[in-house]
Amino acid sequence: PRLSSLFIKVADIELLEPALQQAKNVMMHTHNGIEDFTFRTQENWSEGITTAIRNFRMSGGFIAAISLFVGGIGIMNIMLASITERIREIGIRKAIGATHADVFIQILIESVVIAVLGGIAGLITSYGVVKLITVLSPVQNSPIITFTGMAMAFVFSALVGVLAGLIPAFKAARLDPIQALRYE
Repeated sequence: PRLSSLFIKVADIELLEPALQQAKNVMMHTHNGIEDFTFRTQENWSEGITTAIRNFRMSGGFIAAISLFVGGIGIMNIMLASITERIREIGIRKAIGATHADVFIQILIESVVIAVLGGIAGLITSYGVVKLITVLSPVQNSPIITFTGMAMAFVFSALVGVLAGLIPAFKAARLDPIQALRYE
């Protein structure tokens, strides 16, 4: 018969290494010097679980970064389309005295408002999904949302809005009022 696993229990963690060495010596003798076996300890399992958790967190971070990048591109496109539709309005504002900074700040604020509204919608959705998982899941270690996590997500959402609004805001602020009024 073939033995697939063997469990060894030690009374003290200090005795683990000598016990593993003795077991290895016996196994090497019975296997004619061929090391066709491995030892897995609870410490190895713990390290494996820690590595898996770290990898899952990194994967989640990459997915979140990609989502933020795509969201930023979407906000930038919305703002560029908005500027194109409102070129005459921007030209009128500049013709009656609005400065480059006034137009820049207006577009930037609009971009941040879009990002903040998207961030609020994301927070509400994630909170609802976590509550749904908590209700439907019978296990004790259901997911939780912390205030710190929610605050970080909200800050990143606003930051993406600022970054995505910079290019459209610069474009709108640099518009020549005369050219903008002629635009059809």
